[in-house]
Amino acid sequence: MQTTKNQLDAVGFDFGTTNSSVAFLKDDSEVQFASFTSLGTQVESSRSVLYLEQFKTASGARRAHVFTGPAAIEHYLQAEEKGRLIQSLKSHLSSRSLTGTEVFGRRYKLEDLIARMIGDLRKQAASQFGRPVHYAMVGRPVRFVGSETPEDDDFAVSRLREAFAAAGFERVDFEMEPVAAACAYEATLDHDELILIGDFGGGTSDFSLLHVGSGVRRRGRTPQDLLGNSGVGLAGDAFDARIVRKLVSPALGSDSEARSLNKLLPAVPAWIYANLERWHYLSFLRTNNVREILKSAHIRALEPEKIQALITIIDEDLGYQLHQAVQRVKFELSRGHSAEFRFRDSSLDLRIPVTRREFESWIERDLQVIENSIDKLLTASGIHPKAVDRVFLTGGSSFVPAVRHIFETRFGQERIRGGNEFTSVAHGLALRAAESLSQTS
Repeated sequence: MQTTKNQLDAVGFDFGTTNSSVAFLKDDSEVQFASFTSLGTQVESSRSVLYLEQFKTASGARRAHVFTGPAAIEHYLQAEEKGRLIQSLKSHLSSRSLTGTEVFGRRYKLEDLIARMIGDLRKQAASQFGRPVHYAMVGRPVRFVGSETPEDDDFAVSRLREAFAAAGFERVDFEMEPVAAACAYEATLDHDELILIGDFGGGTSDFSLLHVGSGVRRRGRTPQDLLGNSGVGLAGDAFDARIVRKLVSPALGSDSEARSLNKLLPAVPAWIYANLERWHYLSFLRTNNVREILKSAHIRALEPEKIQALITIIDEDLGYQLHQAVQRVKFELSRGHSAEFRFRDSSLDLRIPVTRREFESWIERDLQVIENSIDKLLTASGIHPKAVDRVFLTGGSSFVPAVRHIFETRFGQERIRGGNEFTSVAHGLALRAAESLSQTS
């Protein structure tokens, strides 16, 4: 593919619930990714997080330093007195009731918080690519988290467009994330195929059915090549939450009882454990009210050692480390039939055996929702599974055997492909960005 000077300013921008990536098509038709240093390791995606830390100016006024991506994680972990860590902002885009949040007495619009993340990524990408970045082909899910109507999705896209404009982009176009992943896969083909794409992010699972291949590229892509889309507002984050609820929280006393007036009652309110299911919510539990609840529960509990473990995790704000352990055990269960959840920090040492069968029972309802979405796509498109040449799966949760089994039973293992599971969407968006500009130049 030939590129023009304007095309060199175009990037593919995968703004994700959990991670974000930026890529562009070089002169030699190779796709280059922006890289980031995360806890000493070079990676091709940046965590979609912000960390706000309060400080006093020389005049005594209170202000906030704002960090994004890996720097946000590092400052958060190093801080003795924690500031405000914010993540998963993409999952709130379809909500008309959530307009923003207040941090250290200042009101921030949701779009402005997202713009800060996007703006930092744009600057880093421009620096690494050695050229200004003015245009982005941005990925979007088929169905945003919390969306119930097409109007909700349109509202989410309009907010995302506003955020990109505020971050300094002069032009923004949108492409379905599974379609972008299809473009990345298409680049490897010397023939045409009818493919189904499954894109599993942190907040959404999206599916597209479309024609791709060398012939499609030569004649030019048409709307008729896309046979249909479907999606659901759950994916990797939901799986992690199930592990916390079913495996970790019981070890921290969620099923424990305490004596109260000669009765046995739950030792700790359920809402406290609900905050464990998303690691950045743990900071909200470091209040005097929660400390008093847990202190009383520890005295009355029949299993005080479990309540003490919960107290340790909250007092030492170990939510990030806890969820890293959750993701490790999920990965291990994707490779083997059993694993051990291991979490050791300070005075706390948790070791809990778990089997893949147990994990799959916890996510059974989520899997059913995903199955229904795929079947709905096939039915609406009028396509029989046997007519699909290939299935391309991307995203972290595509490694989960129970997820892959959904596709194996419908299409056969021999037709399933994968690769570049964490960057294929950004790769495809970079190709689409260059393609779009070549059509308008």
